[in-house]
Amino acid sequence: MEATLPPDTLLDERRLSKLRWRCRRGLLENDLFIERFFARHESGLTLGQAGALEALMDLSDNDLLDLLLGRKPLQGDLVRDDVTQVLGLLRAARQPV
Repeated sequence: MEATLPPDTLLDERRLSKLRWRCRRGLLENDLFIERFFARHESGLTLGQAGALEALMDLSDNDLLDLLLGRKPLQGDLVRDDVTQVLGLLRAARQPV
């Protein structure tokens, strides 16, 4: 069993690959946000950010899109600093480099 790693530990290739697979979505609009996010941030993603991203991926496609477009605020268990930070990175990825 592996020791618990701090949340600021960078993701290794195996974890990054699993996270990318976990983030595949049914709506093209969500996939575009996520692909741009990974293109900009994958080399610096931490375990904490991965956990926040996974929490967002538990949402339905439509609820996720509403968050990404800013049509709805974070609610319930998602109102956390780590999720807010990752959501901000996802939204920023919408803009061209």
